[in-house]
Amino acid sequence: MSTMDPLTVLLVSDDEVLVRQLTDRWQEERVVPAFVVAADADALHSSFDLALVSCALTGATTHPGAAALAGLAGQVSAALSALDKASRPTLVVADCPDSRAAVRRQFPRALVLSQHEGWPDTVVTIATEVLRRVEAVRRAERAEQLNLCLKRNATLGQYVLDMRHSLNNALTSVLGNAELLLLEPGTFSAAAHSQLDTIRHMALRMHEVLQRFSSLEKELSFAERPALPEGSLRPFLAAAP
Repeated sequence: MSTMDPLTVLLVSDDEVLVRQLTDRWQEERVVPAFVVAADADALHSSFDLALVSCALTGATTHPGAAALAGLAGQVSAALSALDKASRPTLVVADCPDSRAAVRRQFPRALVLSQHEGWPDTVVTIATEVLRRVEAVRRAERAEQLNLCLKRNATLGQYVLDMRHSLNNALTSVLGNAELLLLEPGTFSAAAHSQLDTIRHMALRMHEVLQRFSSLEKELSFAERPALPEGSLRPFLAAAP
């Protein structure tokens, strides 16, 4: 995972034990994301890549059945609705069958996990794979942006190379006329003579820039040539006197 742009996991839960279990278990992994803990939907403004939601917010684990369905319409429902609008991957942990069914029915995009024995291992394993996918998508998008930038620069560079001869011809004309005028020192005032000399020097500098373009083109063309295979020069060296 990128160290310049670390991934962030949002933990939506008011159960401190559950949050501690998850974060402690995650410390055993090779790569540990940043964590943001929120108790309700009001804190979902934070930037994150994956959300882990606990249905313990509703008290569903102690009041199953109708109470779980009613509770889901409260804070958890508001949090899941906000997460659904944010289009972020969401994992929901619940140990009440009614809560799991309600979440699956109302928020089909969320992945619901059962809080069975050893559930932190399952949650961390699945969440790690989700974050790897998020990172892969991020890298692909970044590569696409860089590719577009390179294509744009290549188009600009090709245009400069195509216009090089036209610019060089124009500069030759400017430089030649400036030098001809400078050969007649008595025709112009000292100020006009200084301006003509400036025009000549600037034309020379622009000519040097165009020459540098030509040199870069040759260097890049030479670098793009395929390397000769090892031993391909031996016949020529053997034939040399």
